[in-house]
Amino acid sequence: MFGGHGALPADRALHGSPPKTGLSCKMVLQAVGWALRKSKAKPNGKKPAPEEKKVYLEPEYTKSRITDFELKELVALPREIDLNEWLASNTTTFFHHINLQYSTISEFCTGDTCQTMAACNTQYCWYDERGKKVKCTAPQYVDFVMSSVQKLVTDEDVFPTKYGREFPASFEVLVKKTCKLLFHVLAHIYSSHFKETLALELHAHLNTLYVHFILFVREFNLVDSKETAVLDDLTGLLCSSASGAQNHVKER
Repeated sequence: MFGGHGALPADRALHGSPPKTGLSCKMVLQAVGWALRKSKAKPNGKKPAPEEKKVYLEPEYTKSRITDFELKELVALPREIDLNEWLASNTTTFFHHINLQYSTISEFCTGDTCQTMAACNTQYCWYDERGKKVKCTAPQYVDFVMSSVQKLVTDEDVFPTKYGREFPASFEVLVKKTCKLLFHVLAHIYSSHFKETLALELHAHLNTLYVHFILFVREFNLVDSKETAVLDDLTGLLCSSASGAQNHVKER
């Protein structure tokens, strides 16, 4: 129809054979697929940032303690003490010590440096009294934790201190929730602020507090193992080396 020697009109040439450029469609698709795989499906096509080295796992730091005493003996329930009394006393003590430990690095934990409450690759979300998730920074999360626990341990209906007062039926559940939240704070300190703790020479205090706390919650099954898994590597090192710990308290 077009004739044997006439050139195709420009608008019809689009339906003809594509010009040879040295790249086939198959090669182009392979190249695009390779690029997508390399980007790991990130929107900006960049590789995820490599995980920072966990300085707190270094042997020279995991051996640091402020006491050589066998901490496991401190968590066992004494024969003459009521279980709830023991849980209440220890939970209150851990709250004060963990709050104090966090206060030493609080100036480094800001909304800019810690935009989310995280520990390693785990992110924690706060839920208000209605169960609604609240978006907050790490310092806000810690403030929520400490405020709620402070309110709880000073409530005579929950943590009775007067003779004859009974513990509520929900006491153990509340203690478990409290210990879970306190663990989040410890995990964040190790994950995000261990270098500052090290600079302040308070890593021995942190290690001792952590071992004591972990042994306590394990003794009474207060925190699920899945919850503490984020620091399993640290727990294994600290608890296994407890007998060979080095006392790093300086004489004054």
